[in-house]
Amino acid sequence: MSSMTMTTTDTHWDTRWNDTSRIPSSGNIFADLGFNRAEAEVMKLRTEVMMHTAQWLKEQDWTQAEAARQLGITQPRISRLIEGKVEDFSLDMLITLAARAGLHPELRLAAV
Repeated sequence: MSSMTMTTTDTHWDTRWNDTSRIPSSGNIFADLGFNRAEAEVMKLRTEVMMHTAQWLKEQDWTQAEAARQLGITQPRISRLIEGKVEDFSLDMLITLAARAGLHPELRLAAV
């Protein structure tokens, strides 16, 4: 029985695996992924509002059914919110849910 020695290059023949260079983040993962600036900003806002609202809901220790009653939506919508399914919610709806939860969402505009 012969022994075989595998090297990194044997398993990763694609040279991209060996690229250790780093590209600095812009501060917006969606812009870094190539979305246009306007779309990236909206996606970032949606994600931030969703994360804060979902965290607040978890801190309440409610069942999903109770959270749904409190926010005036269905339990499956609460489930998608907690799971981070940002594609299922508009920014408008996420701000509405945050306000219903007693949070105080704010939008600040700044010159770039």
